[in-house]
Amino acid sequence: MSGPIRYSGGKYVSETKTAGDRPAVLLGFKDGDLIQEFGYDDDVDFALRDDLEDVTGSELLDEEDQEVVDAVLFWWREGEGDLVDALVDSLTTLDEGGVVWVMTPKAGRDGHVAPADIQEAAPTAGLKLTTSAQVSEEWSATRLVTTRF
Repeated sequence: MSGPIRYSGGKYVSETKTAGDRPAVLLGFKDGDLIQEFGYDDDVDFALRDDLEDVTGSELLDEEDQEVVDAVLFWWREGEGDLVDALVDSLTTLDEGGVVWVMTPKAGRDGHVAPADIQEAAPTAGLKLTTSAQVSEEWSATRLVTTRF
């Protein structure tokens, strides 16, 4: 291993992050991607937001922007309304082949959303669940893609 190393959990771990270790890269983002953010509040993962902006080279667009985007980042919490309606609304600016990442509080945290709720809402909104990712200590990430041909 190269770079700083520390002992953790019974093994040696490199503290050097590669590009592939970055949350934004793990979510599939690259330089030039445009991301529109929905559901922003003071509880979002600011480190993840910063990494997304750093990797893509642009600020996250807010809910009011009308530019065509490569992806939607959706912060969703239990009790915020109808997830199907919210997902459909978020698709208006999504480019063909774009993805929706639904960020939900992890189990045991305020606002936790059961994965089954996303699995149920996605097809009704014209989306298909493809994968999930662990890129945040507080939030779970679920990737959705359009089912349009």
